[in-house]
Amino acid sequence: MAGGTTGAESDSGVVIVGAGVAGVQTAVALREKGYTGRVRLVGAERHRPYDRPPLSKSVLQGKEGDATFAVDYAGLGIELLLGVEAKGLRPGARELDTSEGPLGYEALVLATGAEPVRLPGVEERPGVHLLRTVDDAERLRPVLEARQDVVVVGAGWIGAEFATAAREAGCRVTVVEAARRPLAGALPAAVAAPMARWFDEAGAELRTDVRVTGVEPGSVTLSDGSRLAADAVVVGIGARPATGWLTGSGITLGERGEVLADDRLRASAEGVYAVGDCASFPSALFGERLLVQHWDNAFHGPRTVAAGIVAAGARDGSEPQDAADVAYDPVPYFWSEQFGRFVQYAGHHSSADTTLWRGDPDGEAWSVCWLRERRLVAVLSVGRPRDLAQGRRLIASGTRLMPSAVADADVPLKSAKEIGADH
Repeated sequence: MAGGTTGAESDSGVVIVGAGVAGVQTAVALREKGYTGRVRLVGAERHRPYDRPPLSKSVLQGKEGDATFAVDYAGLGIELLLGVEAKGLRPGARELDTSEGPLGYEALVLATGAEPVRLPGVEERPGVHLLRTVDDAERLRPVLEARQDVVVVGAGWIGAEFATAAREAGCRVTVVEAARRPLAGALPAAVAAPMARWFDEAGAELRTDVRVTGVEPGSVTLSDGSRLAADAVVVGIGARPATGWLTGSGITLGERGEVLADDRLRASAEGVYAVGDCASFPSALFGERLLVQHWDNAFHGPRTVAAGIVAAGARDGSEPQDAADVAYDPVPYFWSEQFGRFVQYAGHHSSADTTLWRGDPDGEAWSVCWLRERRLVAVLSVGRPRDLAQGRRLIASGTRLMPSAVADADVPLKSAKEIGADH
């Protein structure tokens, strides 16, 4: 049987922990690749699996649209175990401990995603919110509808997106950032500088180099002694892999708490895989281990996981020559919509030796390109989607470029190849 299945030998089959995009796509990919064994999808929330990007947009703003995934679980033979929380793992016994009892497995997929970083001593206060789940978005919708005074803690991607939605709804918005600039952990200072101006242009006050020290009904106290009016406080200071439940399991975790997967997204225990926001993987393309906590990674990684599971279960040694034999080494990609601008990023710029601008950062459309040894390693695009699309392909190919052409906004990136260089 093409692809084979462990399901004929055991009723345990594949258990997937996490019902976000990574978990759902793994289940679907298994069926697409011919896996016929049992597939169980375990989700801690009781809601049917849904996509997270709409939470900061359509769901939060009450616009039309359904964030749930359009997947026929029954038709695909995928069992949904919702409202079930993973509690621990016994790899040697191939058993997952859950809030509803143990689940045996032949293959286990860790797709638990990430959880928001907490603000100690603050988030249990009334009026303090996170924006991670559909319930969070539903609780925040009345805040926007009432046009309340909102303090956003954190000027990263999620903070800027929520500030955008709140300003569009007519709320008075103040964004508080502990670092000296927005996106301090994501982009160099020179690149983030134009984005700092977007807050002011949108009518949102940006307060940097200051922390929230206290929250009282109707106000927030900052480390510089000032107080801000606040009917609601939204905390968006980052996310960490949701892997605390793996403590003592024997699964190897990294310094950031992520599952250390190999280049086929296999974890350290036999039969266990890890995908999406909870896992890092070694990248030959960028020469380092990457932890990519963005939707695109969670969407594409499952095909590698599914191929590996199917190949491992093949009985006749004729597994398909697809992703099971190809290392997972994508060009990371993400997007963000904020203050009327569509921002896209592809690649990984930490090793770059050259930074080049395309267009005027004070204008509406511009890009930044990062090169290493004349090869593009990352591109950030604001309103220049062709730069992003062409740049992403150039990053993957490793083609040598002419810096002078890259820096010319009138020259398409695909035409900036070094003469005579294909790679």
